[in-house]
Amino acid sequence: MTREPLVAALLAAVPLVSAFAAEPITPIRPAQEINLAQAELGKKLYFDPRLSKSGFISCNSCHNLSMGGTDNLKTSIGHNWQKGPINAPTVLNSSLNIAQFWDGRAADLKEQAGGPIANPGEMAFTHTVAVSVLESIPEYVNAFKLVYGEDGIDIDKVTEAIAEFEETLVTPNSRFDHWLLGDEEALTADELAGYKLFKESGCVACHNGAAAGGRTFQKMGVVEPYISTNPSEGRIAVTGKDADRFNFKVPTLRNVALTYPYFHDGEAETLTEAVDIMGRLQLGKKFSDEENTRIVAFLKTLTGDQPSFALPMLPPSSDNTPQPKPFD
Repeated sequence: MTREPLVAALLAAVPLVSAFAAEPITPIRPAQEINLAQAELGKKLYFDPRLSKSGFISCNSCHNLSMGGTDNLKTSIGHNWQKGPINAPTVLNSSLNIAQFWDGRAADLKEQAGGPIANPGEMAFTHTVAVSVLESIPEYVNAFKLVYGEDGIDIDKVTEAIAEFEETLVTPNSRFDHWLLGDEEALTADELAGYKLFKESGCVACHNGAAAGGRTFQKMGVVEPYISTNPSEGRIAVTGKDADRFNFKVPTLRNVALTYPYFHDGEAETLTEAVDIMGRLQLGKKFSDEENTRIVAFLKTLTGDQPSFALPMLPPSSDNTPQPKPFD
């Protein structure tokens, strides 16, 4: 058995309390207790652009699984080429988040999955019309019946299936996970020095746990105010209180080397820039070039196994399937 499958097997078997429990960041565990039938259906829905008014935008458009689960744009492009107000967070390891969206307005992946479909600036459908499209496609009608054991498609089943697929999008087996599990040669001296600095500087106060983030909401600009050129700078947190402006869910640092640009507004183009800004604004610390380089080196060790599967073959539309409206 090669090292990667062996590490995955060990992770699946280890208890939650173990030798690595002393570290603020813990290993990513393989997906647990997945409903495979729902996940397979959800995979098709995730990649199906017919859930959008234009017939062009799918979940994968903004959360591209070939690009770290995001789109590498400052803000995503939606229906009629509308520019979105905020950076698309990665879908990878999103099941580990305390809530979904930057402001936490969706309690879980199921609730989140319904948001973009009905958002006029994103997929621009209504849930009713999206369901009617699926109902017009015989293979989807049969697939939902096979998965759920009953006739009928509704938005609750659609979002549940998409969420179940997203539960599978975890990324274990990073080099940092190998080190946590006892492989002392998995990291270089500079990477280890970067992790030590990451801990000693206080970064782990927010970036901890298996996802190295995603578990708390924090204010952007603790020591110094954050100034953004992006319209999302006026965004108010889910509480609706003006005092909570710039309070965002702490993003995961897993696969962070793949998920540029950074922050809620996508203003930091590189990890080097992001580390510098976070040090000054959140910690009141100006990292030297050498310190910054070492922290970045550590962050790059958090890239794990990316989701790997055959792209789903989507069922063909029928003569009754509503026609897309790309520019309406």
